[in-house]
Amino acid sequence: LNAAPGRAPRQRVRFLPAPAPGGGGAVELVAARVPVLADHPLVRGPRFRKLKIGAGHRLDVKASGVFVLGIGHGNKLLTDLYNCHLTKVYTVGGLFGKATDDFSDTGNLVEKTTFDHITREKLERILAVIQGTNQKALLMYSNIDMKTQEAYELAVKGLIRPMGKSPPLITAVRCLQFALPEFQLEIHCLHETQQYLRKMVHEIGLELKSSAVCTQVRRIRDGVFTVDDALPRTQWNLQSIQEAIRNCQLKVETELEKTLG
Repeated sequence: LNAAPGRAPRQRVRFLPAPAPGGGGAVELVAARVPVLADHPLVRGPRFRKLKIGAGHRLDVKASGVFVLGIGHGNKLLTDLYNCHLTKVYTVGGLFGKATDDFSDTGNLVEKTTFDHITREKLERILAVIQGTNQKALLMYSNIDMKTQEAYELAVKGLIRPMGKSPPLITAVRCLQFALPEFQLEIHCLHETQQYLRKMVHEIGLELKSSAVCTQVRRIRDGVFTVDDALPRTQWNLQSIQEAIRNCQLKVETELEKTLG
């Protein structure tokens, strides 16, 4: 930022001595605009000495995907977006047939089980039960009377969500891939942690009279931000970051206006 072209220094009016029109060595004061020397880089030093950066919804060391950061004024916008309670979307990989102490495939092995009896239909039946149970909890924590016009209008806009603290809520879940012993889920959720999603995979295995571990947790959407908005490590430079901020500005403003008014 400091290497980028700086803004022009401020100007101020000063009365400077100048030869009078009549000559004869007479001097008069003439108004002139001169730059303020206090704005000169050699006087004030680098314009940016520190830059405040805030983290949005965290990702643990075993997860990957969209991780939102706020820079400068963006830290306040991060707080506003957090107050919107927006849905996050993950792709979660699982592996039937074993259980570990931390529900991931890298944990210490606890047990091995059979899984030949599991079918995609049985898995999807369990997912439907999970989604239905969480939908009831979502309505309860949203504190909205579902018989009112307000509830109808919020449902049409897709804004029924808990506007306060709540346990982790699964708003939608579906099976993307199924090839025993592996499977992959797409999970839409609120107020979750990545460890909660790993435990969910473990509990799905138990419901299917087997066991399962989580092989991957990848966040593909965080509110208005998607994988397409994310910058890979090779693009962590000033130009790419500035462009990403400009591209996301309208989406953020629109979401805040729609949700917080």
